[in-house]
Parts: sequence; structure tokens; C-alpha cells
Amino acid sequence: MLRKILIALALVVVGFIVVVALQPSEFRISRSATISAPPPQVFAQVNDFRKWQAWSPWAKLDPAAKAEFEGPPVGNGAVFRWAGNDQVGEGQMTLIESRQSDLVRIKLDFVKPMAGTSFTEFTFRPQGDQTAVTWVMSGRNDNFLAKAVCLFMNPDKMLGGTFEQGLANLKAVAEAR
Repeated sequence: MLRKILIALALVVVGFIVVVALQPSEFRISRSATISAPPPQVFAQVNDFRKWQAWSPWAKLDPAAKAEFEGPPVGNGAVFRWAGNDQVGEGQMTLIESRQSDLVRIKLDFVKPMAGTSFTEFTFRPQGDQTAVTWVMSGRNDNFLAKAVCLFMNPDKMLGGTFEQGLANLKAVAEAR
């Protein structure tokens, strides 16, 4: 009887390992919104990390988080470091590509709660007197632990609503200007 239980347990463990190993190595989260403001106005809110406090959904989760800025105030090379509570963690964002009123690309280096690197991209497309903004985050889950976590906590479901809230906040800020 004990032998059957051990064999069944071993099969469950092996099955779990196989399922985790077969999980995708890449993830992608994407949300879009239409904002009643011209692209340069919306772009300016994203291209300057100092302006993120007004619309970032994570800023609201820990208003006491420590923030440091480095490099140019806007555009390529701008850096934002943060350290906050368990909801916002710790990390660094580096603006790696900025094309006026068109694109902002950011490298995210997370330290806590789990170390990792991802990329975020904001695109701005004129639609008449409005701007279509798309916020995308992508990255890789190359190690077993990251794949196992994503098996139980879908990144799109975890962060999609937060992206939607951030875009709603961005909309409110950009349309108020």
C-alpha cells in the first residue's frame, strides 16, 4: 500500500514538473485606451518618469515609496528607481527608446518581490482629435520557478486590470490639461 502511494506521489511530482517545463517561456500583457487629447500631450505624461506619480496605478498602492531619478529628465536614458511596500516591490525603470509622440520603450529591472527583467512599450496613434494608447509589457520566464508561478498566477490576469486602471488615470490626467 505504501509503495503504491509513493509511486502515485512520484507520478504527480513528475507530472507537475513536465507541466511546468512545458509552460511558455514568454509572456505579453497588452491594454489599450483612447484618450481625448493629442499624441504630444499624452506622450509627455509617459516620457517623463516624474509625471508618473499622477497616473501610475502603483503610485497609489504605496504613496510613501522611495523614488529616485537619474539621468536626463525625459527621454532616452532617464532612470526611475523605486522601493516600496509588498504591493509595489523594488526595482528600476530605464527609458531605452523615445520617439516624439509615437513610442516610449522602457526596460524594467525588478528586484523584489521576484528578480527579473521585462520590457514595457507605450505607443501613441492619432485618431482624429484623440490618441489611441497601447501599453504592452513583455518578458521571459526562463527559469522553473518563474514558470511555476505563472502556472498559478497568470500575468495577464494579475496585471491586466492594473494596466486598465493606469490607462484610465492617464486619460484623466491628459484630458484635464
